[in-house]
Amino acid sequence: MVRLSVNVNKIATLRNSRGGEVPSVIEAVDTCLAAGVTGITVHPRADERHITARDVEAIAARLEPLRATIEFNVEGDPRPDLIDRVVRLRPHQCTLVPVRPGEITSEAGWQPDVDGELLRATIDRLHAASVRVSLFVEAEAAPIEWAARLGADRVELYTEPYARAHARGEGEASFGRFARAAERAHALGLGINAGHDLDLENLPRFVGVPHLDEVSIGHALVSRAVFVGLGVVCREYLAICG
Repeated sequence: MVRLSVNVNKIATLRNSRGGEVPSVIEAVDTCLAAGVTGITVHPRADERHITARDVEAIAARLEPLRATIEFNVEGDPRPDLIDRVVRLRPHQCTLVPVRPGEITSEAGWQPDVDGELLRATIDRLHAASVRVSLFVEAEAAPIEWAARLGADRVELYTEPYARAHARGEGEASFGRFARAAERAHALGLGINAGHDLDLENLPRFVGVPHLDEVSIGHALVSRAVFVGLGVVCREYLAICG
């Protein structure tokens, strides 16, 4: 079974567009859990344009009594304020993601040897707090091998290239690339996560990637939830994940 971790950033985006507390991120988390989801992801950015520091604290508090069964994953760049908060809150996993100034969403995985010393020190600090570390990387041997050398526990394969290929009718060739990347990661002792632009159309094939532990899905899931409801769409994705 592949774990589904629902990224609730887009709920916060909608709330922030008006101000106030509606829709509630905590209510969204509770709805996901009621549907059977066993993972929640947030990606708090420095500008707090969606998930805020206060949200991270509130979600951590909500999930703490459920720690044995529900995983909490905090994504972000290794900036000091975020890492300090992660070390204090101790989510199950921290996914380190490169951030380009001005980007709307993540655009690429880490490039080998970029910020290597910072990442190694950050990984060591997170491990000292008993937080599993995943690095967001391209589905290629070089960054996967680099992640292993830095001491990461998992990689999160950046799946936008697969999603684009699937939309063009070329998904099978792209799937092969991701399957080979996953095999390489597994051989190095890394767990395999994946995310970015996965949806109900392209996910059924993708969950066949060998050794896949977790998929993180936010934008497509919340977008469909506008029409059919968050609980309904969570169950749709869970059915695919097995």
